[in-house]
This record gives sequence, structure tokens and C-alpha cells, in this order.
Amino acid sequence: MSFRIQPAAPARPNRCQLFGPGSRPAIFEKMASSAADVINLDLEDSVAPDDKPEARKNIIQAIGDIDWGNKYLSVRINGLDTPYWYRDVVDLLELAGDRIDQIMIPKVGCASDVYAVDALATAVETAKGRTKPISFEVIIESAAGIAHVEEIAASSPRLQAMSLGAADFAASMGMQTTGIGGTQENYYMAHEGAKHWSDPWHWAQAAIVAACRTHGVLPVDGPFGDFSDDEGFVAQARRSATLGMVGKWAIHPKQIALANEVFTPSAEQVQEAREILEAMEKAKADGAGATVYKGRLVDIASIKQAEVIVRQSEMIGG
Repeated sequence: MSFRIQPAAPARPNRCQLFGPGSRPAIFEKMASSAADVINLDLEDSVAPDDKPEARKNIIQAIGDIDWGNKYLSVRINGLDTPYWYRDVVDLLELAGDRIDQIMIPKVGCASDVYAVDALATAVETAKGRTKPISFEVIIESAAGIAHVEEIAASSPRLQAMSLGAADFAASMGMQTTGIGGTQENYYMAHEGAKHWSDPWHWAQAAIVAACRTHGVLPVDGPFGDFSDDEGFVAQARRSATLGMVGKWAIHPKQIALANEVFTPSAEQVQEAREILEAMEKAKADGAGATVYKGRLVDIASIKQAEVIVRQSEMIGG
């Protein structure tokens, strides 16, 4: 273990992030009453350029008017390569109330991108006397973003979460796919006439998880484009959860329950984790550093793994 202890990520549920365009205020109340942990009101890709000013007004109005309950309320601003983003930040922090929790920054390619938004947000908060600092989530959507992922993860104390945006990432990398997430038809290995499909997003997800866990940030899987394919969504989510991601986006309401189920430890997982902790407590009392649980070796590292599952369960339950 390094002398420098990894900081803990924010202790809040982030199993599902539900997206909705700011140009469709009629769906905001349904989003607020959904089972998603995080609500992302969108000003970027899902809003046409001519509709962006009105979408911004809709979101600012809704932040104060709608009962968002215990949702973590986030707004995705426009990219820093557009003429819209600065007004998104200024108007959200000057005109919206304190109910907004987070700004999501798309297409982040380096730490300086986060610094730019941080500097502007800090200036507005100071000028307006806002006492609740806005948090950030960034989206890795480019070759530059994944190349600089660790410096981005360390870029700001405001940063709480980081997501992988598969579609723009694939375009930036020059990947031969039009799919958004999931396995890809031509990404396979062949052996004795059989095809075995692997995960083209695996390495990028692992890099994001490592950077996030190093700097106390929540790693989140992004969208799965085919919302008619429940099996594919669940398979992608399970791979992400196994790698250490804490949740996934929902671009359709039907994906909320799927994400929540995958990223909530099952009763069986929690029970086994508690039994491992009990077995290790008994081993320590007997002066042993390891023991056998259901035919397999468990040791101090097993304690840490089991504690992750128990803490997840308790946080979600709480």
C-alpha cells in the first residue's frame, strides 16, 4: 500500500443517471418521481442549437419549481468548443436556486478544461454569495480525454464523478462502429470455427476506474444506445460493475430498473460478504491471518473486498 492513501469517493448512491432534454419540460416531473439516483437535465447533444436558450430557461425554472426529492440534480452544459457553455454556467449559478447539485461537463480532454469551468463557477458563486458549491461530473469522450484521464480525475476538488461517453469516444478513436456501448459484431476472436465476442470498451473503462479510485471520484458507465435490448444493457452493466463502476446512464426510463438492479448488491452477495467478515474476525481471534470460507482461501484482502459490498448495501439502504 502506498504511503499516500487513496481518498474515498463521495458516499452517495449513483446507480442510475437518468437523462432528459431541457427542451422537453413536460417530462421533468416524471423524471423527478422516477427511481433514478441522479437526474441529468441536458443542454447539450439532445437539444437542437436553436432550442438551447429556451431549454436553459426551462431547466432554471424547473430547478426551483419541481420537487426533486432526494435526487442528485445535475445539468449537462454544452461543450467548451461551443458558444453556449459560458452562458449555461453563468445563468445556472446566477438564476437557479440552490437545489442544483452538479454541472456535468462534456467532452473533457484535459485538466485545463475543468479548470476553465471551475474558475468561472467560482467567480459566479463568489459574486452571488452562493453558499453551496456546485459539484462537477466530467465525461470522457475523446482520445485526448482517455490519454489524460488521471490528470482530469485530479483536476478539481469539485469533481465527484466521471463517465464514459461511448459514442463520441468511438468517433474520436476512429472506431468502426455506429453502436453506443455493448459488444460489437466485428470485435471478436475465432477459435475452432466459433466466435467469442469481447468488450471493446473494457480498457477505457478500466482506465477510468483506476483514475477515479486514485483520486476519490465516482466512476460511471455511460449510455447504452439500443434501449430495446434489455439483455445487452444488463450484460454491459454487469461488466461495468465487475470492473468497479458504480452506475450507468439511462437514456430511456425502462433502463432505470435494470441499472438499479445490477448496481445494488444482492441479498446473497451481502450475506456472503458479512459471512466472510465474520470468518476473518474469528481467524484473527485465533491468531490467524487467513481462513477457509466455502472451500476457498480468504485473507486480509478479502476483508477489503467484502467491506466494499457491505458499505454499498448500507449506503443504498440508508
